[in-house]
Amino acid sequence: MMGINPGTIQMLHVSRQVDFGYYLIDQEENEVLLPNGEVIGEIEIEDEIEVFVYHDHEGRPIATMKTPKIVIDTYEWVEVVGVNRGLGVFIDIGLTKDMLLSKDDLPLFEELWPEVGDKLYCSLMQDRNGRLLARLATEPVMWEIGVVGTREVFNKNIKGTIYKTVKVGSYIYTDDKLVGFIHESQRKVEPRLGQVVEGRVVDVKEDGSVNVSLLPRGHEGMDTDSQAIYDYMEGRSGAMPYSDKSTPEDIQQIFNMSKGAFKRALGKLMKEGKVYQEEGWTYNSARK
Repeated sequence: MMGINPGTIQMLHVSRQVDFGYYLIDQEENEVLLPNGEVIGEIEIEDEIEVFVYHDHEGRPIATMKTPKIVIDTYEWVEVVGVNRGLGVFIDIGLTKDMLLSKDDLPLFEELWPEVGDKLYCSLMQDRNGRLLARLATEPVMWEIGVVGTREVFNKNIKGTIYKTVKVGSYIYTDDKLVGFIHESQRKVEPRLGQVVEGRVVDVKEDGSVNVSLLPRGHEGMDTDSQAIYDYMEGRSGAMPYSDKSTPEDIQQIFNMSKGAFKRALGKLMKEGKVYQEEGWTYNSARK
């Protein structure tokens, strides 16, 4: 069935009708069944109709006039509707049959797998045996729907969905369309894939991505500017190449504050013993 490709929406001709549906053909007269339950409206022999081709529960290609949420090479947020520890998780793509996201594409530890109700940004793919499976979006794909972060989002609260987990942290796509990373040091518990979490931006990278912390602010008596400096250092593993000797231009660009405000906030942190300076760098005292 070279001309009828599962996972895609195609225009096919109605060839003949049988008790359980209609047979459709392409220009090369490859044939696929459109079951009665997958028909929308009225169709007649020789009509050209738009259908989505996928596999039924027995692995046979069938057509449907229902429009799926995703096809091969398109992505959308889809809901997890089932978890099978031996296979993976199932997602709802708007058809009678839910689609499998293989355990091979999920985190190694099952406690980090998505739960029912979580949402994942997915597309469809064919494996080497021609079976249709769901596939997770990669970081470049997330950037296609993301926006470039600016210094204005620094120290802002955010909410977002975990779209990828790695050994040293988690990748997040925020409700504000920022693409970010949560280092393992910036969380108390590792979030699962598809989990919605809340945190704050602790750094904005040159490429417009952000570093996010899920840790509570919780530093009593720390004013806004001091908190911003402290959060920035936390986002850089407790160190930054800025001190009271840094230029006003660098301070304004990185922290969006004047040098005077920066020196006052930094001085407060040093007086409280939270940070110290050395050779033009500032370090978190807790990491000394």
